[in-house]
Amino acid sequence: MHKSRWFDACWLVCCLAASSAWCLTAARQLSATFDEPLYVERGLRGWRSGSHAGLMKLGTMPLAVDWDTLPLYVYERWTGTPIDPVKDLGRVLPWARAAALAFWWLLLAYGWLAGRSIAGPWGGRLAVVWLACEPNLLAHASLATTDIAESACLLALIWHFLAGRDGPWWRRVAIPGVWFAAAVLAKASGMVFGPLCLLAAEAQHVWTRRQSASTDDTVRIEQNTPSLRATLRSSLRDLVGIASLGFALTFVYCGSDWQPEPSFVSWAHTLPAGRGHDTMVWLAEHLRIFSNAGEGLVRQVKHNMRGHHGSYLLGQAYPRPVWYYFPVALTVKLALPILAAPFLFVRRGTFNWALAVALALFAFSLNCRVQIGIRLVLPLIGFLVIGLAAAAVAVIGRSRRTVRPLWVSATTAAVLWSGVAAWRVWPEGLCYTNELWGGTRNGYLCLSDSNYDWGQGLKELAAWPGGHNLNHLDVWYFGSDPAIDAAPLRHLPLHLLPIGKPSDVPIWVHGRYLAVSTTLLFGTPMNVPAFHNAIDYLRSRPPVARTSTFFIYDTGEAVVARSPDPAPSQR
Repeated sequence: MHKSRWFDACWLVCCLAASSAWCLTAARQLSATFDEPLYVERGLRGWRSGSHAGLMKLGTMPLAVDWDTLPLYVYERWTGTPIDPVKDLGRVLPWARAAALAFWWLLLAYGWLAGRSIAGPWGGRLAVVWLACEPNLLAHASLATTDIAESACLLALIWHFLAGRDGPWWRRVAIPGVWFAAAVLAKASGMVFGPLCLLAAEAQHVWTRRQSASTDDTVRIEQNTPSLRATLRSSLRDLVGIASLGFALTFVYCGSDWQPEPSFVSWAHTLPAGRGHDTMVWLAEHLRIFSNAGEGLVRQVKHNMRGHHGSYLLGQAYPRPVWYYFPVALTVKLALPILAAPFLFVRRGTFNWALAVALALFAFSLNCRVQIGIRLVLPLIGFLVIGLAAAAVAVIGRSRRTVRPLWVSATTAAVLWSGVAAWRVWPEGLCYTNELWGGTRNGYLCLSDSNYDWGQGLKELAAWPGGHNLNHLDVWYFGSDPAIDAAPLRHLPLHLLPIGKPSDVPIWVHGRYLAVSTTLLFGTPMNVPAFHNAIDYLRSRPPVARTSTFFIYDTGEAVVARSPDPAPSQR
């Protein structure tokens, strides 16, 4: 046992160290993604003012943002030098990303505990190493965003809930309640994912217990096994307690500025004159409880109900969300062994609570209307990998000695495949696309936004070998990194210019070359004529070069008729 603990400790530390090295080195190669500049600015504002109002008005929960910007605020206080979130972003962002690794370590640690609880020591070892080399998880662990934080807190919530299932109140309700609050504070979707994961895990737990009890003698069942109704009643009581405690802690953490809500006051004044108008105006002006956690949560609920300007999938832009977006996107983004593993390892007797949670999240994804990347269902990937690792260990343990080496080899090959994929895609983990859909280089033809080009490619573009003699390079950019205006780059937002026809585009290009983000070329179109005219011009000519997330056009050449694909030679 002593040797086993040392072996497990070394195994876990190696996974943490290797994956952290991948993340830290990748983070310094990438420019800011679309959300990170805003997170840094609002996070620093929150530390300076003690208010979360700036985040609540965006519908962004504060836990991950607070943690990631804490080192920056400590630096400010220590040195007395204020950080400019615009001018200093390139210097401070790597530190915020490094701080975010704490959530990645949390995810790996609880992944090891979860795998171990399901399938023993090798279940934990296989789960943590498979998590540590999954390309999509690594890609988001390299960023100062909220998705890994939510995944880690949800995993901790479910593990503590199941571990304390038969324990005293503080283990059954109090500790899971704290982790539920952490999941909601990490990301607003945690308020839905948390109960959904708890219900799925509890359902699988009750089913497994009843199945195991049915194999025992009848007398012992009657004496020691509680009725199904009593079990469900107890479970429901605990789940309500966890949710109540979690939401209470969420509101306490977010706090309030004790101010009226201007939009509420404005709405009250628009009501018809009368007693109702006077009552609502008085209430709006005197209900000084804003901003609070409820504002942020409600904004996210409204966002999901409205959707996010359609979706882009497999070369087709849809004006409205489509129910099959996430199922198809997962087949594009997940490594092939993860797609094949359910057919190999999941069978009767190997299905476990992690797979049950992943299945519940997958079913819920059919109703998700914000379709801008699999990061919105990233916890699904974490639970799926853990469940598959545990199932693989169970299959190996139950197989005959003659075929056991084959199962071991298949499992080892699956993990190595993911590791090689992560090594090959570094540092552009966000772009990862499996071989079934043409590989990473052609992933822009399948998905856009945070699935491929989330604005992270400016550093690579600035180092483009063909631009070393250029005074500037015009860039039509999808993103919000202020480095877009740093030499040799020059921001050229074509969709905001008076471009009346496609041939007007070269008039606005000051140099010879124009770089265009793949998400603008292949993504949900903007509903403005200038955007469509610019796209028509670019698709009528071949690019002369490309980086991971930009196509580069020579606007000095004669227009050549081309197919809508700007890079058919790259396929």
